[in-house]
Amino acid sequence: MKLSTVSILVLPMFALCSCASVLSKSDYPVTFNSSKPTKITVKKKSSQEVVYSGMAPTTVTLSASDGYFKAAKYSVQSSKKTTSVNAEMDPWYLGNVLAGGFIGAFIDPATGAMWKLPNQVSVD
Repeated sequence: MKLSTVSILVLPMFALCSCASVLSKSDYPVTFNSSKPTKITVKKKSSQEVVYSGMAPTTVTLSASDGYFKAAKYSVQSSKKTTSVNAEMDPWYLGNVLAGGFIGAFIDPATGAMWKLPNQVSVD
């Protein structure tokens, strides 16, 4: 078997070993929508660290991970209400299980790519 043939057969297997890391991301732009300009504060729930304070509507890039195998959770406070924004498991991470990507099952949590955040959140 030639080297190029081996490459064609083996390289896709390595790509599938970390589906979410290859096909997804670990930081997401989240758009905070409101019908009129509203002051908001976005905090990490685990540490109460303020990651954004300003006016909505706006888009803020947030990390989907809060540590190894730990989904990020945020609290968004406005004058009207407090909203939670929680990362959920990215379906691409399950591709590791289906494709037998044992290595990716550990790489994706390390990169944070096993989690995803919603694209939009209403703060009204």
